[in-house]
Amino acid sequence: MIKKLKDMVVIITGASSGIGKACAIAFAESGAKVVLTARKIDRLKVVEANLKNKGLDVVAIKTDVTQEVQCTQLIDFTIKKFNKIDILINNAGISMRALFKDVQLSVLKQLMDVNYWGTVYCTKYALPHLLISKGSIVGITSIAGFHGLPGRSGYSASKFAMHGFLETLRIEHLKSGLHVLIVAPGFTQSNIRKAALMANGKPQGNTPLNESKLMSAEAVANSIVKGVLRRKRNIILSFEGKFSVLLQRVIPKSLDRIFYNYMAREPDSPFK
Repeated sequence: MIKKLKDMVVIITGASSGIGKACAIAFAESGAKVVLTARKIDRLKVVEANLKNKGLDVVAIKTDVTQEVQCTQLIDFTIKKFNKIDILINNAGISMRALFKDVQLSVLKQLMDVNYWGTVYCTKYALPHLLISKGSIVGITSIAGFHGLPGRSGYSASKFAMHGFLETLRIEHLKSGLHVLIVAPGFTQSNIRKAALMANGKPQGNTPLNESKLMSAEAVANSIVKGVLRRKRNIILSFEGKFSVLLQRVIPKSLDRIFYNYMAREPDSPFK
């Protein structure tokens, strides 16, 4: 991996924690030059410092992916710094936990702005450079992008939108050498559930799941590195994720019940 990734330039959004942070470590340790970006610059600078202390080639830049201008600045910064882009990892994302009948519409807009439009903005301005390098665009979606998750209407909608956007982009560039990888990790150890927005738009502050039993962010990152190197089309991680996608295709009505019952068992479930 080190030989193949050496001197490749990688942009990772949402790199201050969770899967993004794990990807930053995995790609940097594999020899890539990594541009770290997130809204929380203090956390991002800690990740940057830890990697630089290991002698790795990383640089951090604060970016709010909901702001188109900041996304253009991110791409311009990367080109000025490294003169190319080989891999764009669209990882920045937020979740929610509320029934649609209760949730403020501003929450759904915020999820779409971060998860979908953040991906669109970064991809739009990185694309000309990725076409030159015949590089990779990676989208971190979710099983919620294959089948709706109850209590996560805005999250599922944003991930469906990401999925459709990336699949279309892949087809449009069948003959250009562009690689598009869609990754659906399933439940992963990260900060996303603590930061998930409630019906009123405030973060819930804790996680309803036993995080110790979930897939590690490091395992997801290693799968993404391998998927990029092998130029894979889709990666669906965890047995539960693969099984859910299969059921969605053959017996979707049964999957509706499975998802409903699973979410209803969560502590403080909005279904109760």
